[in-house]
Parts: sequence; C-alpha cells; structure tokens
Amino acid sequence: MLDWTDRHCRFFHRLLSKKALLYTEMVNARAIVHGGTERHLRFNPEEHPVALQLGGSERDILARSARLGEAWGYDEINLNCGCPSERVQRGAFGACLMQEPTLVANCIKAMQDVVQVPVTVKHRIGIDKNEDYALVRDFVGTVADAGCKVFIVHARNAWLKGLSPKENREVPPLRYGVVAQLKQDFPQLTIAINGGFSDDAAVQAQLALLDGVMVGREAYHNPWWLSRWDEVFYGQPASNLSREDVEAQMVDYMAREAAQHGTHWYAIARHMLGLRHGLRGARYWRQIWSNHQLKDLPPHEVMALAQRASVS
Repeated sequence: MLDWTDRHCRFFHRLLSKKALLYTEMVNARAIVHGGTERHLRFNPEEHPVALQLGGSERDILARSARLGEAWGYDEINLNCGCPSERVQRGAFGACLMQEPTLVANCIKAMQDVVQVPVTVKHRIGIDKNEDYALVRDFVGTVADAGCKVFIVHARNAWLKGLSPKENREVPPLRYGVVAQLKQDFPQLTIAINGGFSDDAAVQAQLALLDGVMVGREAYHNPWWLSRWDEVFYGQPASNLSREDVEAQMVDYMAREAAQHGTHWYAIARHMLGLRHGLRGARYWRQIWSNHQLKDLPPHEVMALAQRASVS
C-alpha cells in the first residue's frame, strides 16, 4: 500500500470504523532516522489504534526507528517482510527477508529490546515458485523464537523476479490453507491473514480459523464496507454516519490540514474517491473531486458541486 495509506487515508478510514487496527504504508527505517522523522511519523490522534510499518534490515537502524515510532505514539511496530518490489529488494528488505529468518529474528529482538509496544511481522507464504511449506514454517518458528507473537500472513508467494508488484498481488495463487496450517502448528501465536478479501462472509470464514484478517485494496477502493465492520466483527453499535456526513467531515479535515500544514485538499480527496462506490452518480462525483481545474476552489465549494453532480 505504498503511497496509499498515508495519514489522510487513515483519518478517512477511521471515520468509517472506530475499532479496526490501521497500518501506515511501509516507511523506510533509514528515512525516519536520517532526517525525515516528522514527515514520516506525523499522524492524527484520531487514527488510534495505528501501527507503524517499517521497511529495513539493519538491526540498529530498525531499533532506532522503532523507538522513535513508540515515542511518537504508535500502538504497534510492524516489520514488512512481504513487499516484493524491486525497489525494496535493492534496499535488502521486504519479501527477500523471508530467505534470512535469523536476520529477521535479530532485528525483531533489537526492536523489542527498546520498545514496550508490540513488534509484529508481515510476510508472505513463500518466495518465487517454491511452495514448500517448510520455508514459511521455519521462518515463523525462527522469528517467534526471538519473541515475536503476531504474524500477518499474505497468503501468496512473492515472486522476486519477473512480476510487477501489481502482478504479485494477482498471479501467485492464494493458498489460504497454508496460513491455517501455520495456526495449527503455532497455536500460541496470533496469526492473521491477508489477501483477496472483499466481503463479510469471506472474512467471517477466516475468523473461524485464525485470529485476524487484514484487508488492503478492497478497503481502499470500496471504503464504505468499513462502515459495517464495528457492528459485524466487533459487536459494537453501527456507525450512524451517512456517506454525506463522512464527506463533510473530510472537508472539515481538509480545511484544518490547509491551515495547519499547508496541505492542499486535492492531496487528501484522492483517498475518498471510492466513498460512493456502486451508487448512482458515483462516477460524476469522483470526476468533481479529481478535477484538477477545481484546485483553486475551497473544498466546501467542491463538495457542493460534487453532491449536485451525484444526484443530477
């Protein structure tokens, strides 16, 4: 979710679900330590609970960035061992770390030694076309021995060569059974699953077997689904906000961001373009909010135009 789940996106998603744990996009640990601390770690207090997702493979750098993340108030520190992009591989982190479980274990231990919040790992079920269960089983076992108790498992292999990041989300087959086997082999661990979930029934089926489900792109493209989560998955009262209420709160947020940080509303609006997904007039509504020719208008005026377009 690089370049997607920034703090503006997370503020938007928190309006829809008060209970879901939100994750940052993957942040290079080196960038945090070497001068980009505020830019990379600033978030809105409304986002809690929120996890900082780190990319890196240098034990000391990861420990320093984890300590900074805790100081800034994050509720969890997560090490990404699942991203397959070549850019990430060149930095020697992401999915290629599954081939170095001892290194990952050392990094996890270094982070745990300096923070009180949970340190977790997100990873794949395999590398390239190797579907040998022993690879992911031994990876989890080694990292768990270092003290990690929570694993978020993307139920596809990561192909390090020959596929784009987009293709890596579609071409390697989903193998949910591998994640279920991990839970059977490591019942003491918290095992959550990621990959391909788009409706309540699919999530409920996994929650009967596992400890959690992570949803990525479907939550981004069809965010109104999140408005059901507190009631369906947490037994909490359903949100009484309408789509129009959420849009209005986002516009207020845009005005606040412009005043406090100089952020243009256009950089925020892109995250809510799926809010009216599936509704009549949604296409026209999206066109208004993504029209660069309207950039000089205040966001409240853009909202008025968008709402008129969606009902015309």
